[in-house]
Amino acid sequence: MKVKEQLLTLSPYKPGKPIEEVKRQYNLDKVVKLASNENPYGCSAQVKAAIHAEIENMALYPDGYAGELREAVAKHVGVKQEQLIFGNGSDEVIQIICRALLSEETNTVMATPTFPQYRHNAVIEGAEIREVPLRNGDHDLNGMLQAIDEQTTIVWVCSPNNPTGTYVKREELIAFMKKVPKTTLIVMDEAYYEYAASEKDFPDTVSFLNEYENLMILRTFSKAYGLASLRIGYGIANESLLQKIEPAREPFNTSRMAQKAALVALQDQAFIASCKKQNEDGLKQYYAFCKKNNLSYYPSYTNFILIDFGRQGDEVFQFLLERGFIVRSGNALGFPTSVRITIGTKEQNDEMISLLQQYVGEVKNKSLV
Repeated sequence: MKVKEQLLTLSPYKPGKPIEEVKRQYNLDKVVKLASNENPYGCSAQVKAAIHAEIENMALYPDGYAGELREAVAKHVGVKQEQLIFGNGSDEVIQIICRALLSEETNTVMATPTFPQYRHNAVIEGAEIREVPLRNGDHDLNGMLQAIDEQTTIVWVCSPNNPTGTYVKREELIAFMKKVPKTTLIVMDEAYYEYAASEKDFPDTVSFLNEYENLMILRTFSKAYGLASLRIGYGIANESLLQKIEPAREPFNTSRMAQKAALVALQDQAFIASCKKQNEDGLKQYYAFCKKNNLSYYPSYTNFILIDFGRQGDEVFQFLLERGFIVRSGNALGFPTSVRITIGTKEQNDEMISLLQQYVGEVKNKSLV
């Protein structure tokens, strides 16, 4: 049976090693996963109670329009309900956008390295991919503008960017949007919005929607809200655009459980504030470690940090794996001498930094021999 040729060039997404597999392989009693940027504090306690109650409705299809959640998110974000589209994680919204706008006759522009699903979905749709290298961990917006032409239907801006943790500043974004053709959709992927939104020059992208009808914003409940396993995210855009791309969305694409959990999670902003504060404290722990050991890193406005050890990322990854900590090697992220580490609890950060200090010490000792 013949499948699309472009699928033969792709590999399925490979998540980090499961905790139980690592325990068996290395005979460990405890394994800590700091590889997928999950919230180490879980989710709001209110969500757990809501999920328990929702179990009674497991036999019923969800609301395909996510009406109750739609109303709550619209109020929280400050837009009309018709300006929202929900997905099985923001990953699915990315897929919907690509399915609706990309073809073999079009191209799409993105930074590199950045979130890989932009490229992955573009390949499936047969579109030309134009990648513009980051500059010091930031999007090269001028370079991206130069890559746009009449056939460019989507330009992707991941802010804060995964895997560097940097964001596009307000004035830079405005200057960029003014020059992007109205026929090109600007997708602002703000999966880590809750960690960065309080920065004084972080753009309030929702306020730009009226002026820029070719703007779409992506957000998710997987990160700060701690609902990664339930897979629910959303897009915010001009109403007329969403009406056109909605047919590319599968029916009942978000579950009853996910909708209810997201609705309740949204109401507990005290939990989000607490997680943000503890995350900032955790980042400071890693900054101090990097400064002590003269290691390069990008100041992060997310719940992860990318650290350059000047060694193969796979080597650092393996060292930590054998000692019960799962991180993400930079070899798979476009930074081969780095590792990306999710910020954990203070105790997890302390243990991780102790191991990293041990690794750095062993490397130094070897270099002296």
